[in-house]
Amino acid sequence: MSHKEKVSLIERAHPDISVSRQAALLDLSRASIYYTPRHDADTVRITRAIDALYTQRPFYGSRRMKDALSDTCAIHIGRHRVRRLMRLMGIEAIYPKRPKTSASEPSHRKYPYLLRGLPIVRPNHVWGTDITYLRLEEGWAYLTIMDWFSRYVVAWNVSLTLESDFCIAALQTALQDAKPEIFNSDQGTQFTDNDFTKVLALRNTKISMDGRGRYLDNIFTERLWRTVKYENVYLKSYRNITEAREGLSEYFQFYNTERRHQSVDNRTPADVYYGSQRSNQNVKKILPPTLSNLSTITV
Repeated sequence: MSHKEKVSLIERAHPDISVSRQAALLDLSRASIYYTPRHDADTVRITRAIDALYTQRPFYGSRRMKDALSDTCAIHIGRHRVRRLMRLMGIEAIYPKRPKTSASEPSHRKYPYLLRGLPIVRPNHVWGTDITYLRLEEGWAYLTIMDWFSRYVVAWNVSLTLESDFCIAALQTALQDAKPEIFNSDQGTQFTDNDFTKVLALRNTKISMDGRGRYLDNIFTERLWRTVKYENVYLKSYRNITEAREGLSEYFQFYNTERRHQSVDNRTPADVYYGSQRSNQNVKKILPPTLSNLSTITV
């Protein structure tokens, strides 16, 4: 179980077992039970500015980002702090890089890139996934799984940590109704994690991973990030993960069933994904996984 799941089992008002004893039984630090991640107001202001600038200019590295913060936001900080915050947010400039410039988990298997020159011609042919920064007062992390042919978002999830658990939960939710022939991701540790790839392998789904420096491999998902942030996240300014879950649930329902895309002949993603024979009103609403419905899911 993840740390978050263990903490959720703590019963602070238990009549017989103290919190300290429960923490010991679950192999938790007692202090971690009461810890609430906080970010000072200055850091929140800077990370929000970085997020907005990065969404507009995803090719900015730490040097350009430092200059942009100074020129457009009157935020004067050093490049090293900018670089540290960008790493904390899990973002980096999108441009072709030299091999071995980004670290990955050496013990995890890396899969070849399978999409080079491949025409994507039908729903569930290729799914893609990625993680982006979702600014909250409590923290950030946000993931989605998209069908590349229809642009339909088949699953999504948010988390305050970048552990692989919330990625596996979103994948399991997506696979309850369909499965892709090919699943594409980057080489991040969440997606090379053996527990994550095992879910796909058990369903005979081919695993594809972006090559290093191939900055356009996940372009469909990158476009989705920009759309979601400008049309929802920046307008709503979510304070916590509960608000984000509720607000994004509504937005992704709109995105899938009402928002038309020029790239799919001005149709909605749900219409393309399910076909014209199924009305958008009957499309199941996709919700992020919760601990209650994860209890029945196994890897």
